[in-house]
Amino acid sequence: MKILCIGGGPAGLYFSILMKRADPSHDITVLERNPPEQTFGWGVVFSDETLGNLLEADPETGRAITETFAHWDAIDVKYKGETLRSTGHGFSGISRRSFLGLLQARAAELGVRLRFSTEVEALPDLAGYDLVVGADGVRSRVRAAFQDTFKPDLDLRRCRYIWLGTKKRFDAFTFAFEETPHGIFQAHAYRFEEGLSTFIVECDEGTWRRADFDTKPPEEAVKELERVFAPHLDGQGLMMNKVGWIQFVTVKCETWHAGNVVLLGDAAHTAHFSIGSGTKLALEDSIALAAALKEHPGSVSEALVAYEEARRPVVGRTQKAAQDSLLWFENVRRYWHMAPLQFAFSLLTRSLRIGWENLRTRDPAFVARVQGWFAGGQEPAPPPMFTPFRLRDMELKNRVVVSPMCMYSATDGTVDEFHLVHLGARALGGAGLIVTEMTDVSAEGRITPGCAGMYSDAHVAAWKRVVDFVHSRSPAKVCLQLGHAGRKGSTEVPWRGDDVPLPPEHGGWECLAPSAIPYAPQLPAPREMDRADMERVREQFAQATRRALAAGFDMVEVHMAHGYLLSSFLTPLANRRRDAYGGSLENRMRFPLEVLAAVREAWPAHKPLSVRISATDWAPGGLDGDDAVVLSRALKAGGADIVHVSTGQTVAEAKPIYGRMWQTRFADQVRNEAQVPTIAVGNITTGDQVNSILAAGRADLVALARPHLSDPNWTQREAAMQEFDAHFWPDPYLAARPRRRKA
Repeated sequence: MKILCIGGGPAGLYFSILMKRADPSHDITVLERNPPEQTFGWGVVFSDETLGNLLEADPETGRAITETFAHWDAIDVKYKGETLRSTGHGFSGISRRSFLGLLQARAAELGVRLRFSTEVEALPDLAGYDLVVGADGVRSRVRAAFQDTFKPDLDLRRCRYIWLGTKKRFDAFTFAFEETPHGIFQAHAYRFEEGLSTFIVECDEGTWRRADFDTKPPEEAVKELERVFAPHLDGQGLMMNKVGWIQFVTVKCETWHAGNVVLLGDAAHTAHFSIGSGTKLALEDSIALAAALKEHPGSVSEALVAYEEARRPVVGRTQKAAQDSLLWFENVRRYWHMAPLQFAFSLLTRSLRIGWENLRTRDPAFVARVQGWFAGGQEPAPPPMFTPFRLRDMELKNRVVVSPMCMYSATDGTVDEFHLVHLGARALGGAGLIVTEMTDVSAEGRITPGCAGMYSDAHVAAWKRVVDFVHSRSPAKVCLQLGHAGRKGSTEVPWRGDDVPLPPEHGGWECLAPSAIPYAPQLPAPREMDRADMERVREQFAQATRRALAAGFDMVEVHMAHGYLLSSFLTPLANRRRDAYGGSLENRMRFPLEVLAAVREAWPAHKPLSVRISATDWAPGGLDGDDAVVLSRALKAGGADIVHVSTGQTVAEAKPIYGRMWQTRFADQVRNEAQVPTIAVGNITTGDQVNSILAAGRADLVALARPHLSDPNWTQREAAMQEFDAHFWPDPYLAARPRRRKA
């Protein structure tokens, strides 16, 4: 094959090495704009796993790297005068210049044609090549030349960073944080060869400007940074190369190949430097592309499809982890109130790739310290999920919540034996808090004819039977979630189809909403509420709250999420009113806050009150996380004790970004910016995830839905797996209670 590789960084060089190693007859040319000895940045970090991949793909290169690298297994977090160390993290560092030199020498040895100081202003005639590789980095000209096919998405991030070096020898991968009058500066530092370390300094845009770094020459800024980080440099200075302040660009492409042209590494995708995976991804791209070409001889097009299919899932997971890590560092001010141990744990688990159990395997002593701190002196210290939690006079035995799940099985709003068994079983299963399905405050406030209600005395008696059973047979507490379906009402039960309107002849009813906008095209337009409607609905919520008290519930939750009535007032995508209840966020919050005030007044002061919100609409022009913080502060001021943070389902055109624990970051933002307790929910499935969320301070309680549907005893099973001698087992189940292993 005749191959042209544009870009002589790690991706292009390593791919050329692998292709020449596989078949010396390949004619390969690498074009690189810089001289061979010139590079930007200081050191490159590899995990032990990456080094293993290199040794397998090309042992000669792998051995050359391992002979020169600096290795460590500790991470130090320097925060508010304390140093917290976690071990068991295998990393290696090597000078970027040395690394490129090794790759250049290996490529030349194998016969790759290397042309340095060759600026590619315009792509050469590609007709004479079997394959053209774009490995020319973040500002790829190859990608730009075929952008109509690649369709790149370039996300310029908020923080500023500068890539520096120092002669200070760091014995661990070090994260150092310093607060100044201008704001917080953070350093990512690691040794890459004897006597030299990388020292990346990062700060948010506001801090950067307040320090006048937008106007000062970089050399002056570096001198100031030496003073800021003097406690961590042991008298050493900071060294610059030719690169000044940078904003990170997250690169994603709809496709990575166009004809016989393919992208590698940063040209196709980037991952934030805080997880150290950029070079790793580039090298693994090279390995995968070389393997695909070997597996599909004679068909470059098939090979490029196979390469992309193999790499996309891996790159997607890495970019998701990198985005979570990036967001943590962009919002470090959010966590500045945390105790040092929790701050460090939050940092170590920021990308969600490392969790409670993984970190405990790496460093059991560190996790034991976190567990003891979280337990607040309780002996023996339970795992975070089994630590009690108090809201007003209600104390939960553990932090596990059965998430509200609509069952659509009530008759005229009245729950029956199904609900008794359904909720009773989950209470016996050990969860600390049971939240009912959305229970409607009026008949016309139901989603479907099968929805539960709390608008008659018959409903009180039926619910009291459930509550009394839970209280008499378990230590679990029970929360009644109160809601009004609004424009999403009057539909068939979901197993007859999603959002299928209920015809009037089959009992359908008129729906209410802040504006006469249907939720979905097939649904009828609701009636825009007037002031009399608002007063009536507000009183319905208050009356349902009084009935909840009569039924014996421990807590009430007001449903302001998922596009139901109160949620529709909050989002500008559903609320187009021109009166005092529309327009600004302050106005759109007005009616939901009136309802909250009525509920709080009807609910005893010693009992807690929760509110469920959709923290983002997942749609352009809708609510976002910052709006959720403003709303949550208002809810707290209005008497809410905890905010149950969900997302979306507010408009039919929403495009959520799903994944593990996908909504937790919003619970994190609300908790730590609005300073209000939160409940996290959203594809949380394991005790490991629950412990990680709680210990990192991302939420105070964790709600699980589907895991509890499939296993009512989920909490008991987790207690057994974690060898925790739980105290929430019903007496008839005590024989199955786990016992601690003897030392």
